[in-house]
Amino acid sequence: MQKRILVVDDDTMNLVRTKMILEKEYSVLMADSGIEALERLKSGVVDLVLLDIEMPKMNGMETFERMKEFVPEIPVIFLTASGAEEDVVSAIRLGAVNYLKKPFEPQELLKRVAREFEE
Repeated sequence: MQKRILVVDDDTMNLVRTKMILEKEYSVLMADSGIEALERLKSGVVDLVLLDIEMPKMNGMETFERMKEFVPEIPVIFLTASGAEEDVVSAIRLGAVNYLKKPFEPQELLKRVAREFEE
């Protein structure tokens, strides 16, 4: 059975691009907000989350903290356009398994996702 990845980003183009990169090897779900991501996580099994940091209403850090209340073991890779060191440090401290700076190369995304599923 294919692994299921939830991609969370408020930018539709980023969602579509990421899905196109991943969908040959994985089942991809998409959410355009932290609120929608939490709903999707509550309603089905997800093996990995790719989570944008900068989003309106509920940013990626807050979404991650809320996720951990009911799916504490799910691996999360943060996607960040800023690359601000404090964002990355905060994400890792919260328990993120990795991060990727946008825009990213398709092969780099596939490599990091595959690495998480190997562990």
